[in-house]
Amino acid sequence: MTVKAHPMTTEAFKEEVLTLAKIVDVTPKEIHVQSMKHKWASCSSKGRLTFDKTLLDQPEKVRTKIILHELLHLKYPNHGKMFKSLLATYLTALGKSTDSGGVQSISQFGK
Repeated sequence: MTVKAHPMTTEAFKEEVLTLAKIVDVTPKEIHVQSMKHKWASCSSKGRLTFDKTLLDQPEKVRTKIILHELLHLKYPNHGKMFKSLLATYLTALGKSTDSGGVQSISQFGK
């Protein structure tokens, strides 16, 4: 019999975002967790990060990829070469990389 772990709390998730933000050297203005129908997360031009609440049920590796992706948008609002390079570098440094760039693999998780 497999016992399912309890989902992460919103507060713990926000702490995870802030911890990764320090590593990336960015400061989100706001962090929100809510239902999102078509994507895992978004980043506004004013520094507001919004994450889908089902992300709280995902494995740490998935959460880290998505959080880093959004945090890097605070520095680079597009998916250009610098963005992809930095994302891959951070994922590799944190031991979360499983592919050559990280950006494309986020979509494999279902949103």
